[in-house]
Amino acid sequence: MTDKIKNIFLNEKIRACIIKADGKTILEYYRNAKSANSLHRINSCTKSFVGALTGICVDKGIIKSLDVPIGDYLDRYTTISEFTGKEEITVRHLLTMTSGIDWPEFGEWNSFPPMYYSKDMIKFILSRPMLNTPGEKMNYSSGDTQLLGEIISKVADMPLIDFARKELFEPLGISDSNWICRSGHAMAANGLRLKPSDLIKLGELFLNNGIYDGKRILSEEWITTSFETCPTVYDEIGSYGYHWWGNEFVFNDIGYKVNFAFGYRGQFCVVIPELKLTAAIISDMNDSIKPLAMLKDFIFIACQIPVYKTAK
Repeated sequence: MTDKIKNIFLNEKIRACIIKADGKTILEYYRNAKSANSLHRINSCTKSFVGALTGICVDKGIIKSLDVPIGDYLDRYTTISEFTGKEEITVRHLLTMTSGIDWPEFGEWNSFPPMYYSKDMIKFILSRPMLNTPGEKMNYSSGDTQLLGEIISKVADMPLIDFARKELFEPLGISDSNWICRSGHAMAANGLRLKPSDLIKLGELFLNNGIYDGKRILSEEWITTSFETCPTVYDEIGSYGYHWWGNEFVFNDIGYKVNFAFGYRGQFCVVIPELKLTAAIISDMNDSIKPLAMLKDFIFIACQIPVYKTAK
């Protein structure tokens, strides 16, 4: 078993991996001391943190409802001519990536939206044409997440990173973080940098229904709804909830629901509620889909570790 795990670490260019079962660490690996103590860019795992921050805004009542039109929060952009047709997009549509805005991120853009080269990312997003009616179809969109980040900053009346540190990172015991910015905006979709030991804390929070270290950070209702996914739209990845992916993995002929944050080049924060298991993985994989096969194999192996059975 140890040899199999070592092969995955080496072949899949794993920089760091932590697996916990029922809160107990059953596996912890770092390529070197730097991997353990440095901030790593978690790429699109950032989106799940933005999802959690949205939930905090809803729980606090500063976002009145997920069904509020985004124009209520992005009013300075509603005057641009391209905003016509986007009046029906709501916060819920952004959260579930069903805004309907034409966004070929998993297509001709090859996972890197050109909004990052624009002078005003929000205007770039809202200037994109509509492809579908809002709520009609899920389409993976970092643009939707970027709009969510802008809305959170607006209702919180502070930069996204400051709100995250106050309402999420500090309660989770995350003392070191960095959120990359472009054009004056935090890159809400993929710009967060954390230590591996802090990335897994988001999984622990969701596994424990919004409670961390005895303190409630998110409502149980938000946790449950976040993991409720739409019909599968990407066979190779799975379904989408409130900025969390969901799929079913089979271990020992039993299917388990697996929820995960997934970032480019194999960054993961994993929650398997039935097994009381969480994991954080940082890697350097180049292929965009291969990490998912690695994740499935790795979690299966981890479930066979004798210590895991004791921890359960």
